[in-house]
Amino acid sequence: MANTLSGANSVNVSNSANFIPEIWSDEIVAAYKKNLVAANLIKKMNFRGKKGDTVHIPAPVRGAASAKTAENAVTLQAGSVNDIAVLIDKHYEYSRLIEDIAEVQALTSMRQFYTDDAGYALAKQVDTDLIRLGRGVNSGAGTAAYANAYIGGDGTTAYNSGTPNASALTDAAIRRSIQRLDDADVPMDGRFLVVPPSARNTLMGIDRYTEQAFVGETGSGNTIRNGEIGNLYGIPVFVSSNADTATGSARICLLAHKDFAVLVEQQGIRAQTQYKQEFLGTLFTSDTIYGVKELRDDAAVVLAVPA
Repeated sequence: MANTLSGANSVNVSNSANFIPEIWSDEIVAAYKKNLVAANLIKKMNFRGKKGDTVHIPAPVRGAASAKTAENAVTLQAGSVNDIAVLIDKHYEYSRLIEDIAEVQALTSMRQFYTDDAGYALAKQVDTDLIRLGRGVNSGAGTAAYANAYIGGDGTTAYNSGTPNASALTDAAIRRSIQRLDDADVPMDGRFLVVPPSARNTLMGIDRYTEQAFVGETGSGNTIRNGEIGNLYGIPVFVSSNADTATGSARICLLAHKDFAVLVEQQGIRAQTQYKQEFLGTLFTSDTIYGVKELRDDAAVVLAVPA
């Protein structure tokens, strides 16, 4: 007896929804953006779809104003441009093999968990690479020893990773660090402060930082979003459990301007699924390709505080 072909028995959009890559992609991108902290604060360059492994960014040297004297020509200044090479050498991925039996028996929320988890994992990696650029500012060696850091207690004493002397964040240290940026002629607009949870705990114990002037009014745009907890002296403050850990069991507070570093994205977050018959399961992979680089050495200050 011949079988009757019926559309009711076909594989359609409804019964194969969990295998449609666009759904995974939308969810992973949303989760990734939601969990970014540092990447939303610094300069970002879109290099998507372009070939090459290095981006060259011109860094012109600032000129100076010259006095104009009567009957004399203007003072010409020779152009001086440095070149900053950003290597696109970071490729990170997050993969899960979801076996058919799990797909059949699990709730549909399983996909949501994996996309959220992938977004968090990749966002954390990008933020880690950006925050660790603080190891090299102010002519630092680029290591976790943080020889370029000051202690959070006064913002003046150098941090010593050999005999750890990190101290709790104080108002004096914040003001001294702000002055360092001011002395370096770093623009006021575009500054930010990223602190670890331990420093947030300290701030919550300082009366002036729990006043309305710091936390802002509900709906004023100063509410908690992407880790933002308030505003100090016109500088938005963000808390992140991903703040760097220094040698000597210290955590690092990063006060910086958006131009202190750059994130170059060659391939944004993408999600792919592929059915693997040999495993009777679906391979889900999300990945991104990017590069990070310090741009302005004096546009950031790091403070060491207890973990």
